Order: sequence, then structure tokens, then C-alpha cells
Amino acid sequence: MSPEPTTSVSATAPGPAASAATPAAAQNAPSGGAYIHNIGYRHYDGPRLGRAYARRSLFSQSLRGAYGLGRSAKTKVLPMLLFGVMCLPAGIVVAVAVFTKASSLPVDYTRYAIYLQAVIGLYLAAQAPQSVSRDLRFKSVPLYFSRPIERGDYVAAKFAAMASALFILTAAPLLILYVGALLAKLDFVDQTKGLGQGLVAVTLLSLLFAGIGLVIAALTPRRGFGVAAVIAVLTIPYTAVSAIQGIASVQGSEAAVGWLGLFSPITLIDGVQTKFLGASSSFPNGLEPSTAAGFVYLLVTLIVIAGCYALLMRRYRKAGL
Repeated sequence: MSPEPTTSVSATAPGPAASAATPAAAQNAPSGGAYIHNIGYRHYDGPRLGRAYARRSLFSQSLRGAYGLGRSAKTKVLPMLLFGVMCLPAGIVVAVAVFTKASSLPVDYTRYAIYLQAVIGLYLAAQAPQSVSRDLRFKSVPLYFSRPIERGDYVAAKFAAMASALFILTAAPLLILYVGALLAKLDFVDQTKGLGQGLVAVTLLSLLFAGIGLVIAALTPRRGFGVAAVIAVLTIPYTAVSAIQGIASVQGSEAAVGWLGLFSPITLIDGVQTKFLGASSSFPNGLEPSTAAGFVYLLVTLIVIAGCYALLMRRYRKAGL
């Protein structure tokens, strides 16, 4: 609603000239020096776009913010730099494949994100706190919930935006590899199949990492703490799991190697794509999870994604009050 003042408010009794200018209702008001004037508020008669529009707007804003779009120049530096770092090796691989007339790409589509997991982790650590911590720090979440948007809309938009940003980061190099493979005249069917498997793998990775990153970042309004916590959660379990897997492999406990991968986000994705997407394993000696372990990997991955979403809903039930 927009105000349209038609008369001025006076705190003193009107004189003869003011009496003619005031509305009749004000003139008939009881004496005492206080008047209530009709200042002409008009009701909004335009379209009300509702929750769906608010949800889409929040998603778009959050996705653009993940790459610094619509923000200051310095906020674009890190995400764009990491995006370039993700794509540069793919360009080099394509150049080598084209000029050497290779019969296959040196890197599988499903392995690319595993090799560059450190870059993905840095991107998540930088952007997940930026997506949610500032809203908590400046207490703007209740302002969101005062509009048609609800808690579920906010969480869904933020989750989808972070997962989409990660998917763009991880899928763009795969598309570069695919285009380069076609330019090198590699088999179209094999390359299309490999691209499809790679896209499924990075979709799972994006959902898993987005959930973990947002849950950790939403626990603190301090962005610095969120960055450090995300890096720690992604790197410490992976380092520990890799070390213990190496020890188990040396001792001949091959079955344990497969099950240990359940305790790190990146090895979870590695186990799923190894068992179901035809990827080669990065476990010690190339060991693969058993069939039973493979289904457990997939189940745990889906449970963690759903659990992260539920934790975010619970977190913002309190933050939105």
C-alpha cells in the first residue's frame, strides 16, 4: 500500500481557515486538540505473485550469489577463479586428445570430480556460509518468513541453489570433455554414455555436498567459523578413511576397505559410482565395494541428503521465530 496524504495532521485546534480545509469528520471530532485525519491510504490492487514467485526469486538470488553475480567485483573473484580451475584441466585433456589423436580420453567422466575434490571443497566452504550465515548474522530470516514465503520454501530454495551451483561447477568440465571427445572423433555412443554416467555422479555429489555444507554453515552466523568447519568436515574424514583403508589393504582385510568408505562424503560418492556407474575405484589397489556394500553406499548417500534437509528445516524452525 502506498500513502497519499490529502491533509496535514494538526495537534492544535484549527482556526477558521483550517476549519474549511479539514474533512467533515475531523470538524465533528471532540474538542481536545487531537484529530484523526484520512491521509488517503489505497489498497494494493495489482497481482499478488505469492509463494511460488518468492521461492523462485530466492533460488535465483542465491544461485547468482554463489558466483558473485549481482554483487561487488571482489565477491566474484574466488568463485570464478575456482570455476576456472575446475575447467582448465578438462581443456588441457581435450587439447592432448585432439592433437595426439588418442583413442580415448585420459580421464574418465566419473573420475574427474574425484580428482578435483579439493577445489569442490574450497568452493563449498566459501559459498555455503555466504548463502545462509549472513541471513542468520543480520537476523533477516524472520523478515523472509513475514512474507508469503514459509520455512520450507526458504530451505528448499537455498538447498536447490547450492546444489545447482555445485552442479554447474562439476558438470561444466564434463561438457568440455564431451565436446573435446567429439572433436577428436571418439566413439559417439561411448562418450555419450560416459557423460551420462558422469552427470549422474556429480548430481549425487552436488546434493550430498550442498546438504552437508549448508547444515554446517547454518549452525553459526559467523562466516569464518562456517568456512573452517566445512573444510574440516570434508577433509578430516577423507584423510582418516584413506589412511585406515591403506592399513587394512596392507593387512589383507579387503572387505574392510569397502565398508570403510561409508565414513567420508567423497568416498561415499566414489563407492556409489564404482558399483553402479561403471567407474574405476580410487580405493587402495583399486578394490571395489561388494554388491551388498554398494547398495548400502547408495542408501547411506540418500539418507544423508534427506537428513541434511530435515536438519535444515529444524534449524530454521528456531531461526524463523
